[in-house]
Amino acid sequence: MKSKNICVVGTGYVGLVTGACLAELGHHVVCVDSDRTKIKTLKSGKIPIHENGLLPLVKKNTKAKRLHFATAIEEGVNWRGRRSEVVFIAVGTPPRPDGSADLSAVEAVAAETARVMKDYTVIVDKSTVPVETGAWVEKTVTRVNKRKVPFDVASNPEFLAEGTAVDDFLNPDRIVIGVSSPRAERTLRAVYAPIGAPILVTDVKSAELIKHASNSFLATKISFMNGVSRICEAVGADVTMVAKGMGLDKRIGASFLRAGLGFGGFCFPKDLEAFYKIAYDKGVEFKLLKEVTEINQTQRDWVFRKVEEELWNLNGKKVAILGLAFKPNTDDLRFAPSLKIIERLQKHKVKISAHDPVAMPKAKPILKNVAFSKDAYAAAKDADCVVLVTEWDEYKNLDLKKLASVMKNAVMLDGRNLYDPETVRALGYTYHSVGRP
Repeated sequence: MKSKNICVVGTGYVGLVTGACLAELGHHVVCVDSDRTKIKTLKSGKIPIHENGLLPLVKKNTKAKRLHFATAIEEGVNWRGRRSEVVFIAVGTPPRPDGSADLSAVEAVAAETARVMKDYTVIVDKSTVPVETGAWVEKTVTRVNKRKVPFDVASNPEFLAEGTAVDDFLNPDRIVIGVSSPRAERTLRAVYAPIGAPILVTDVKSAELIKHASNSFLATKISFMNGVSRICEAVGADVTMVAKGMGLDKRIGASFLRAGLGFGGFCFPKDLEAFYKIAYDKGVEFKLLKEVTEINQTQRDWVFRKVEEELWNLNGKKVAILGLAFKPNTDDLRFAPSLKIIERLQKHKVKISAHDPVAMPKAKPILKNVAFSKDAYAAAKDADCVVLVTEWDEYKNLDLKKLASVMKNAVMLDGRNLYDPETVRALGYTYHSVGRP
């Protein structure tokens, strides 16, 4: 395989994983970010995020001189005489107040790439962007590209889940590339040739829609199951058995049918809002997406309702929160259920102690008046109730008898249905889980 020279702009979850994995495939990659502190961290052999398997990959490929870091796009596109044939745009697209995506960073990268490119370049939207972004990127590049350097704009949406992003990249279900020319298709096929996964080639607009449609559908499955959990709780049925029965149907599948406290992270909430706004702006009112968001937001009410049922007057009571990150194996707190749960409990004068295996350094500047603990047992000491928010493996293996012994009242709210109800109750707990009798 002939390696490619590649520039990845943005070193967040998507950009850094993309750059490191492309280098692992044998390509020469320069990751660019305007944040000098972040680039300094990366050059020192550290990474600014927690992601399984990423640090060894970065170190390995930096040492092999396949992976480099820079603060200027010009340096990334023309690295010491190596001209980048492909530029991946992997910058942030944060939501605006109306739910639409802020694409100012995408525009800035497109314009700067147009200014510095010297030969044919494929400019690829890797960030999750609304449909028709590719057309805007093409207009921007055409306007700035005074020397008439040939180029193509493509869409190559990412399907990376935090915590498993490296494996998701290197062993994907499919690779989607949206292109408007055979030359761009050949170039991107060559980039991904070492992976050997099925490649779906579409037009640019279809590729852009695939990502938003995929994430919105997965979020819908989660909210649907949480809606079912409420019915189960009302009638005394077991949502885990209902989910199992549904998941055995090949048309439905078992993934994303697990009831709990709802989804968090940056992608699902942002993409739902953006997809709804995209549809609305085109005259299509996709009301289902609004209901998916509503179910997810109100699912956190389950914790407060159960705490009130068990502890009665909340003023001065102590609740221990186990898990702060929005999911296991990441330190990401964006839209994490724990934040809203803690905020609401604190409004009712509840004392909060908390533990998370990796997310506490990021949580400390955000969460005020929270006692952060070295482990779950320290968090639960003298607590009136413990709430399991994130299903870390560390919590699966807790000594629950020991945990109960340090609590003031052995009350457990299992927001992820992590434990077997009969086993926990046999240890003397008052135990509640989501949608299980």
